[in-house]
Amino acid sequence: MVSDQSPVSAAAPEKPNIVFILADDLGYGDLGCYGQKKIKTPRIDQMAADGMKFSQMYAGSTVCAPSRCVLMTGLHMGHCRVRGNTRVKENQSLKPEDVTVAEILKQAGYTTALTGKWGVGEAGTQGVPNLQGFDYFYGYLNQHNAHNYYPGFLWKNGKKVKLNNVVDPATINSDGLGGVATKKVDYSHDLVMQEALQFIDRSAQDPFFLYVALTIPHANNEAGRKVGDGQEVPDYGIYENKDWKKQNKGQAAMITRMDTGVGQILDKLKALKIDKKTLVIFSSDNGHHREGGNDPEFFDANGPIRGMKRDLYEGGIRVPFIAYWPGTTPADTVSPNIGYFGDLMATAADLADVPCPPGLDSVS
Repeated sequence: MVSDQSPVSAAAPEKPNIVFILADDLGYGDLGCYGQKKIKTPRIDQMAADGMKFSQMYAGSTVCAPSRCVLMTGLHMGHCRVRGNTRVKENQSLKPEDVTVAEILKQAGYTTALTGKWGVGEAGTQGVPNLQGFDYFYGYLNQHNAHNYYPGFLWKNGKKVKLNNVVDPATINSDGLGGVATKKVDYSHDLVMQEALQFIDRSAQDPFFLYVALTIPHANNEAGRKVGDGQEVPDYGIYENKDWKKQNKGQAAMITRMDTGVGQILDKLKALKIDKKTLVIFSSDNGHHREGGNDPEFFDANGPIRGMKRDLYEGGIRVPFIAYWPGTTPADTVSPNIGYFGDLMATAADLADVPCPPGLDSVS
């Protein structure tokens, strides 16, 4: 990621904080700064205007789990551990010999945290976040459970945290995961954002790595099948009175809610006066989807490129990617440089001034 049009300059301060915000199933054309006309994303658009937007950045895969594995390990799909979405626990989990970005940064003295969706280490395996370099974890371990925005529980450092939602047992899959809530109280996205902000508050004095792996705007696939609407969001907000079908209102409301959360993180960094020593990256794990009943054609969700999630066309794997670092990243810049998720490992190692593990598919 470091080049003549890189988010990192020679004048970058030593050991900056690194915040990586990952959306789930957000298309290349879902943001205003990438051409979206119907969905409002003012905070991310401003982030792009004040930072660097990449036009040819690629995720690790066309679906969730392997894309996240590539991001964390710096290995491409032909080499990394998790190569598909599966319910086989051992195939979905990192092993002790796998080295993650969090482990590298922790060795460099960083405090490390993940809030949100992990997806590459099931409960009871060696792949859970706290055994893969993260000092703190709050969120979902299993990606199928992450379909449900009103789950019965989330994980916090290896322990289940019961929530106030009630999930219909008839909608839970054979692994006891997923499902559709009949009593909706605790919206998981809001809890994940709250935990991220609290981590920044208590970690502001030392270098930290925060991976915010959002579930928005992934659909609740089980709700899509059961009630025909998988776009779970507490309210439609500014889209309430739009003459759109409810699934499209929900999709737009989810993305705008995500945008607000990104703004909260940027505001927090500025309030703590650490924004100029923090690199913030925003991206998506793969292309847009049509699960849950939303209409990607209505939103032109992948903009000028063909295909979407699961496709091997550009639309399945080319993603929005924005780097923001006041005083370091050149503002209002568009980089045509080609990169992919695996490059995070080498870039983070460079920033932290530690050696990158050998044998990776990662370029700084």
